[in-house]
Amino acid sequence: MILRKLQLGMFASNCYVVGDESSKDGMIIDPGAEADQIMRVVGDLGLNIKLIVLTHGHMDHVGALKEVKEVTGAQIAIHADDAPSLQDNTMRHVFSRSSESLPPPDVLLKEGDTVDVGELHFRILHTPGHTPGGICLSAEGIVFTGDTLFNFGIGRADFPGASYDQELESIRTKLMPLPDNTIVCPGHGPDTTIGVERRVNPFL
Repeated sequence: MILRKLQLGMFASNCYVVGDESSKDGMIIDPGAEADQIMRVVGDLGLNIKLIVLTHGHMDHVGALKEVKEVTGAQIAIHADDAPSLQDNTMRHVFSRSSESLPPPDVLLKEGDTVDVGELHFRILHTPGHTPGGICLSAEGIVFTGDTLFNFGIGRADFPGASYDQELESIRTKLMPLPDNTIVCPGHGPDTTIGVERRVNPFL
């Protein structure tokens, strides 16, 4: 697996560029800001971006979506419950200079779907709590958790549509069953592992 992590924008949101080594097909997870930097990395890696996957619809994770979509022509995938947030301009001015609506999704994800990038296969885990349609992408040995689970933390649950109890339930039922050595790639901050979070995350 080709994997490059970028910390972007004023909220230091993590964006991941993921690629299949054999086919050079790739996907971008959460293009939150700085589209030029994202595309520079894509070019350096020589990837053909087929898919843009959004772990949730908050603007610090989708702020560069329009520009990245225009350059790559890739399909946009998001959980159905968060899809309406792409057309919500309420907080866009906080995260972006543009007040334009974002492109609509091409693919509406749900629990148990599989996202394929070349020979790489990622299972969709619906993990509501931080947002109603929050998702994680799980493959052997790695999981991209968006703002559901962080290193020693969890996502905020004080936004409209959020639920603290639901978030904890999502983590316990969808993420904690993963093997201890599973690498957690969160939406903010450093990587961790499921085992470390199981033992020391104060919220769990």
